[in-house]
Amino acid sequence: MQEHTKSSTLENAIALQKYGVGQPVRRKEDDTLVRGKGRYTDDFNLPGQAYAVVVRSTRAHGIIRGIGIDAAKAMPGVLGVWTGRDLDAAGYGPFTCGLPLKSRDSSPLLQTNRQPLATDKVRFVGDPVAFVVAETLAQARDAAEAVELDIEPLPAVTDPEDAAKPGAPQLYEHIPGNVALDYHYGDMEKVNAAFANAAHVTRMDIENTRVAVVSMEPRVGLASYDKKTERYTLQVPTQGVAGNRANLAKNLKVPNEKVRILTANVGGSFGMKNINYPEYMCILYAAKELGKPVKWLDERSTAFLSDSHGRAQKIHAELALDAEGHFLAAKLSGYGNLGAYITGVAPGPLSLNTGKNFSSVYRTPLMAVDIKVVLTNTTLMGAYRGAGRPEANYYMERLIDRAADEMGINRLTLRKRNFIKQNQMPFAASSGVTYDSGDFQAVFNKALEISDHENFAKRKKESRKAGKLRGIAVGSYLEVTAPPSPELGKIVFDADGTVQLITGTLDYGQGHATPFAQVLSEQLGVPFESVKLVQGDSDIVHTGNGTGGSRSITATGQAIVGAAKLVIEKGKRAAAHMLEASEADIEFEGGSFTIAGTDRSIDIMELAKRLHDGKTPEGVPDSLDVDHTSEPVASAFPNGCHVAEVEIDPETGVVQIVRYSAVNDFGTVINPLLVAGQLHGGVVQGIGQALMEHFRYDESGQPITGSLMDYALPRAEDVPNMTVGDHPVPATTNPLGSKGCGEAGCAGSLSTVVNAVLDALSDHGIKQIDMPLTPERVWRAIQDAKGKAA
Repeated sequence: MQEHTKSSTLENAIALQKYGVGQPVRRKEDDTLVRGKGRYTDDFNLPGQAYAVVVRSTRAHGIIRGIGIDAAKAMPGVLGVWTGRDLDAAGYGPFTCGLPLKSRDSSPLLQTNRQPLATDKVRFVGDPVAFVVAETLAQARDAAEAVELDIEPLPAVTDPEDAAKPGAPQLYEHIPGNVALDYHYGDMEKVNAAFANAAHVTRMDIENTRVAVVSMEPRVGLASYDKKTERYTLQVPTQGVAGNRANLAKNLKVPNEKVRILTANVGGSFGMKNINYPEYMCILYAAKELGKPVKWLDERSTAFLSDSHGRAQKIHAELALDAEGHFLAAKLSGYGNLGAYITGVAPGPLSLNTGKNFSSVYRTPLMAVDIKVVLTNTTLMGAYRGAGRPEANYYMERLIDRAADEMGINRLTLRKRNFIKQNQMPFAASSGVTYDSGDFQAVFNKALEISDHENFAKRKKESRKAGKLRGIAVGSYLEVTAPPSPELGKIVFDADGTVQLITGTLDYGQGHATPFAQVLSEQLGVPFESVKLVQGDSDIVHTGNGTGGSRSITATGQAIVGAAKLVIEKGKRAAAHMLEASEADIEFEGGSFTIAGTDRSIDIMELAKRLHDGKTPEGVPDSLDVDHTSEPVASAFPNGCHVAEVEIDPETGVVQIVRYSAVNDFGTVINPLLVAGQLHGGVVQGIGQALMEHFRYDESGQPITGSLMDYALPRAEDVPNMTVGDHPVPATTNPLGSKGCGEAGCAGSLSTVVNAVLDALSDHGIKQIDMPLTPERVWRAIQDAKGKAA
């Protein structure tokens, strides 16, 4: 046993050098996914399954006078056609929002109580009103086209500001003025006094445009029902099975144990797949009615209509400063566009999250937020990468650049003058949140260094010689990650030497298997290769709030650390029995249990194997398995500074990002390779919104960017090489010191890209263009400026 342990100890030490925390380990799943061997929901089928197609409204607003289904029901292969009245008779519960948000008068958020299928009115183009199930997908499609809709048209409204005006079309009788939430935060009396006494006030109207998610994998569901056990099973892409099971059970009005959710590989989500949708209720209903599995697969055209959208705010932003440029107070007011229904966490990003993140890394003594969250005849809103965090940082950074210009203060100097200092930590921000850690000035300085900011003037001069406009922007950001919630950290040592790590977050592209295994390997000394991550079965994953809000490494990391401690406690009792020693004399280090002061040891994997092989006496654990749920982990505060440099062709308006740099504080970085990937992806999505993405409607509520022919996404040629640096300041609120990184790229890139373009256009005196900064918008702004100059 001694020689075995010496060898194991050395192997563990070598493994930690390669696979420990901080090492750039390649993702475990890459080989599988790159070879096309991933298993996504559409890859699963069940014997005898039928196929569903949803019938949707082609009107944005109207009264349902009738739905003709007889012709469809008589078509070949059709097994059933159902409308909202059928599903109402089943007694399902409505889709609601669980956030405890209140309006300024303390009244609660007004719910739309969406049903799976519309029964009285349709409220957006794409609103589901019926569905067909047939033996084949082709038969279901044909029958769906035969369903006749009689909808009396009503006036539609798509703009939230217009929707809140007197006389606007009303979506719901119980929601006057279409305002579901009149959100307010802050002491307005004090804020107004600060503005009244300010030496300078900067004011801006900013539109944060609506974007579509466009995940690579569309939504899909495979439903079945076991009549004997009265149990529903849904194979579906999600962001976490435990939370989605609870929501689905609530809609079905059955106990949680009567619902099982299975999630395999997920091809992107960005917040959109973390809610229950009408289509899933429809196929579960049909599976029960027909006694056979039912599958539904969305198409790209309908995904544009039915997937939740993101952003969509119209904001008036204000910043009050003293004569030297110190911030005195800041205000946001305006409108958030909920779309036609409220589900999931939709109002949060438009109101609460925007306010919590607005003060960012700056000493802003006072702050107020007034946002009306409004219903319109458009696709429902949801969380989208960052969910209020990029928006808030965008508003603050836009204000700072404008204020610097108006006051004649250097943009960098104005930021430095207002940074929260490291020696002020912990810092109680005016947003009501207390930051535990951060060194914002150092992050800023490093970003200037790696971006070669000091030589920008030379590069601008070279661009001018080539007939191009060149601009640069430096923007800081800070995110308040998801609110505290418990997380599962279950560890199972299998007889075959595999160590199962079971947790309630879920990987939909982040690469959880690798960093989680790194943490567990470092905590327990178990071989990295032996760790198997289990996240996608609600029968196994009984607790967890899913992946979202940049919470995975902090929440699951804390759960792993807590579970590892319990494993060690059990292991000491078991090792004492195996080594015939007192439990008090057993020490654990480097994956081995050792009798203190001796060389007698047993490796943790060997110990787990022996416990599997034989019976243990009373008082001695029969395994090292633990089922641990951690206490809620506090929010963390990832932050950073991005620098974007752009070049514009004034003859065409085409914007090219020619240099991009970012320095970030993600606390303890578990795997720098994966962190860089997350950052790159977020930056690209920010570039997409800044320069090209915009989901638009015409006056009647018809989408006019409802396909990839009309809705532009960034391609490889639109993305610059990125220089990335780190300045980690470990968090003090979780055992790993981690801060989260999944949404930070968006938070930093929106403002820096837009401000860099406006810096380039300042040569023509242009101070404002709203996103997206398309070639047409940029070109027109230049032409208008030339016309005014003439």
